[in-house]
Amino acid sequence: MYGNVVFVVWRESVEALLVVGILNAWLTANAAGAPRARLFLWGGVAAGLVVAGLFGWALVALADTLSDTTQEAFRTGMVLVAAVLIVQMILWMRRHGRSMKRDLEGALGEAVARENWWGVFTLAAIALAREGSETVVFLYGVLTAGSGDVRLTAAGAAVLGLIGALATYMALQIGARRLSWGVFFRATEVMLLLLACALLMTGIDGLIELDLLPKLTGRLWDTSAILPDGNAFGGFLANLTGYRARPNLTELLAFLVYWGGVAILMRPARPAPVSAA
Repeated sequence: MYGNVVFVVWRESVEALLVVGILNAWLTANAAGAPRARLFLWGGVAAGLVVAGLFGWALVALADTLSDTTQEAFRTGMVLVAAVLIVQMILWMRRHGRSMKRDLEGALGEAVARENWWGVFTLAAIALAREGSETVVFLYGVLTAGSGDVRLTAAGAAVLGLIGALATYMALQIGARRLSWGVFFRATEVMLLLLACALLMTGIDGLIELDLLPKLTGRLWDTSAILPDGNAFGGFLANLTGYRARPNLTELLAFLVYWGGVAILMRPARPAPVSAA
């Protein structure tokens, strides 16, 4: 589980650093004579992080006020929401990732041309609040999938992920010829899809425990003698991919529907037919 925390913080922090880097680099090259723009940029970054932090605090505070049964339902719902948001984020990046730099620079350039410094602030704040809020939901889903009070240890894992993100961003900026941003996003995309599947399976288990879904059958097979999902390696594999040593039919169907849906959604778009003149 802590490996998933490190991964989520690492990946999302690299993306946030990329957004800030694009905005800061454009201001350095095109608005060197407008120091107020940079001041509002970093103010917006700080505001976005504060919004994400408040959102995380609100989620935890809300969960703590619920009864045990309602809290279990809330956590199960958040796990499923996190799984859906991860897939949605990947689809968004596939469709808009190539134009993200151009779109950010265009919006920033328009704000600077009009000397709309609050526009610069808002652009940075929205970008960071979005990235931060996604991270909060993903982390809440990952931590909910675990057990016990793990906040302190998870905080250490998050710090480790942040340090790794800073190192990765610097490596990508310096060695862009050997390790491109495209390679980075494709590799982490696969890991995120595996993580979303693991969260989905945890959510399905939660719905079964809440009697909102039937098991349909007992265990279909048992591979626990070869690879149990309760030991160190098997547990890691279960937390990362959704592996179950003794699945029931509902879990198997959820697993197959998820990957079938991913295969359909991730298909490359067919080029539009060219009509004859």
